[in-house]
Amino acid sequence: MRLWSPEIPDGGKIPRKYVMPAAGGENISPPLRWEGVPAGTRSLVLICVDTHPVARNWMHWVVINIPPSVQELPEGASGRAMPPGAQELINSYGFKGYGGPQPPPGTGAHPYHFILYALDVEKLPISDRPAFKEVERAVAGHLLDKASFVGYYER
Repeated sequence: MRLWSPEIPDGGKIPRKYVMPAAGGENISPPLRWEGVPAGTRSLVLICVDTHPVARNWMHWVVINIPPSVQELPEGASGRAMPPGAQELINSYGFKGYGGPQPPPGTGAHPYHFILYALDVEKLPISDRPAFKEVERAVAGHLLDKASFVGYYER
């Protein structure tokens, strides 16, 4: 399975329009595409997590129950154009949907991991505001495949 963004190169910088307004952006969710979803997949889970030590696995986006037939999320999909059945959960900022990067100034480049999980269950039982470890525990027994890429942002 492969996950990528046509706007964020793997290992590259996240464009400003995808970051939070307090960091100079527009908080638009980036376009994401994937391929190679394994046979038997009943749902997909997408997350974006900042693993920088200062951020402590800050959850920027959690989407569960994405139908396996879906192969992309267009730019700005969060809160407006999500696939039927997909459910956006509460991020670490405290609101549903995508919350872009907003690293504290002077803390260096933060890594934002976009991770897609292919699962053998149609609906993932998980809290409305899951921590990264909770997502990992919830998908562990149902994981068929996983794909990811990393974008960086600093102020």
